[in-house]
Amino acid sequence: MGKHSSAVTRGTNNNRRSVYITAVGLLVLSLGAVFVVRSFGSESGADGFLGGNKACDDPTQIQLATTPEMQSSLEAASKSLAAKGGKDGNPCLQFTITAASSAQVARDVAHGSDTRPDLWVPDSSLWVAQADDGQSVPSIAVQSIATSPMVLVGRRTNFGDTSSWLSIMSKTQPILLDPLNTSPGALALLAVQMERQKTSASETAVSQVVVPLAQALGSMPKPYTNPNDLFSRADQDGSTTVVPASEQSFVKYQEDHPDAQLRAVQPSTGTLYLDYPIVVTAKSDTDQAASAAQALAGELLTDSSAQARDQAGFRDTQLSALSGGRGVGDINQLAKPTSEAIDTTLQNWTRLSLLTHSLAVIDVSGSMADKVGGKTRMQLTIEAAMGGLTLFPDSASLGLWTFSTKIGSDGVADYKQLVPIAPLSKRQRGKIVDQLKIQHPIANGGTGLYDTAIASVRAVRASYDQRAVNSVLLFTDGKNDDPGSPTLAQAVNVLKGLQDVGRPVRIIALGMGPEVNIDELSALAGATGGQAYLARNPGDLKNVFIDALQSR
Repeated sequence: MGKHSSAVTRGTNNNRRSVYITAVGLLVLSLGAVFVVRSFGSESGADGFLGGNKACDDPTQIQLATTPEMQSSLEAASKSLAAKGGKDGNPCLQFTITAASSAQVARDVAHGSDTRPDLWVPDSSLWVAQADDGQSVPSIAVQSIATSPMVLVGRRTNFGDTSSWLSIMSKTQPILLDPLNTSPGALALLAVQMERQKTSASETAVSQVVVPLAQALGSMPKPYTNPNDLFSRADQDGSTTVVPASEQSFVKYQEDHPDAQLRAVQPSTGTLYLDYPIVVTAKSDTDQAASAAQALAGELLTDSSAQARDQAGFRDTQLSALSGGRGVGDINQLAKPTSEAIDTTLQNWTRLSLLTHSLAVIDVSGSMADKVGGKTRMQLTIEAAMGGLTLFPDSASLGLWTFSTKIGSDGVADYKQLVPIAPLSKRQRGKIVDQLKIQHPIANGGTGLYDTAIASVRAVRASYDQRAVNSVLLFTDGKNDDPGSPTLAQAVNVLKGLQDVGRPVRIIALGMGPEVNIDELSALAGATGGQAYLARNPGDLKNVFIDALQSR
């Protein structure tokens, strides 16, 4: 920021891909953003705005970054403000407007980039804490210059029940914009959490929606960042896709696609919204930047700016309904999420969306023939494993073993290797499903639990994937009853000895039925940094499997 004039400039920033930076310092990679720069000046003859106004021959230069959809509105306000510069006490300012994603600017500021702006208009204030450069968190000069509530967009047939975000998303095929790099994606996850204050929905019910989403979307090489692409998918005949997005993006899509059969709804529980603050990110002269922010905000409050804002699909700072019956009308607000809630929600998504490199190990001992209700434990376990298989994306890698006592090809080992760990291509899924279908309990077979736990951890370590969560998913209905195996203490010591902090392999143990020794399973899993879960009833299996995925 300084006192000199500049010409109109345009430029682009290199494309980069990244993972969202949380306030507690999650690891980031690079993400791309396209920058479009325009300069709105107030010097004599600059861009033809002011003619020969001598009072503004030496305007204060303000570099401003904004989310792309807000660029046109800010350009108009900047031009109008520049035209008034030096007259009737108006400040003499020249703004250079740069369009970039809010996530990108937050990273630039946090990393101390030389390209950091003086002012920044992100689409949501949730990004402000992420722009902490280690010295100070940027300050908000203007709380909001516009708003846009979050809505759910899909074909009318998908909205039979609009009582809550969770009810809609559990009955449809939701697709999120990247929660780690877009505000609508993050706010959709937060809305599901914040509405629990009204619905008392259990954490398990939320997990049944969020875990499959994270598994399917979180590990994509190129997560979704453009709502229009998802709107097009949702508009296909018979589509059950529902897209959480801003009302503004939906309204503009409707204008550009008048034949689209899409509807936007606000769940009865309420919604969160984009709030577009003006943030001071200048390294120096922060008071001067804050004054420029206030002047710009004042220009945005004029009648002409308000009309332009409405036409662009944005609401005012009071969340008043858009004109002409556009959008979703009056809204109910959900409680604003705290910084802690934001960090926790996005950390959970980050953990859940990591690649998976796992070995499923299933008990086929004789006790698996015992019935629970109308099905055997074996049948229930196979159903749980096949249902769990659908939670994993194609990018995951999974293999399959079974275990009892002395069932190996050598007649000695307590485990049998059925399908080696490999990416879940259609063929790999088919192999696993085919093997699961033909499994049956081995009459009089014991439970060689300890030897199998040790061998399976060694097998995963042998094919370790540094990019992924490496784990053993161990299904059993009993406790170790192999007289030739090591003791529990010995097995735990071996498992601890196999651990490497830089290359962890965790056991996630899923116990089923009254004969399970949960203390034994917890000791084995705990030795690897993993966790044990107990399904007491057949209906618990799906929830236990989802809980196990969350413990990664």
